Amino acid sequence: MIDRRYPTRPIVGVGTVVMDSDMVLMIKRDKPPRQGSWSLPGGAQELGETIREAARREVREETGLEIGIFGLIDVVDSVRSDADDKIEYHYTLIDLAGYSVGGTLMAGGDAQDCRWFTRTEINAMDIWSETKRIISLAVDKFGAIDKPNS
Repeated sequence: MIDRRYPTRPIVGVGTVVMDSDMVLMIKRDKPPRQGSWSLPGGAQELGETIREAARREVREETGLEIGIFGLIDVVDSVRSDADDKIEYHYTLIDLAGYSVGGTLMAGGDAQDCRWFTRTEINAMDIWSETKRIISLAVDKFGAIDKPNS
């Protein structure tokens, strides 16, 4: 297993913009990096797991919801250095768009809290600019699509 802090290579992570009407699901992170910040549900991909499987698992663990996947939004590099300019965290984040198909909303796993936010609320939040950009891309690309019958 690769260390997440001061890794020897990038870690593949997955995030999901879960949409329901004009709402987007967010979690409050319980662990670094960005501990205590609102973010998209997601986490590290596990060995043998597809990106879609990782997205479904992470959303289930962190929010209690089961999701379907619309598709790929974008890929984001998250590289953070420490005070000595050493790479402390390096993630390659694959962001997908999805929709709820069941479950009960309840924070768990690496999430302190989870809830639905409007785009207006999200735009007013002090969160990572890439999170806002990814949400905007998801809404532009998939927001007008009705949930598939599945």
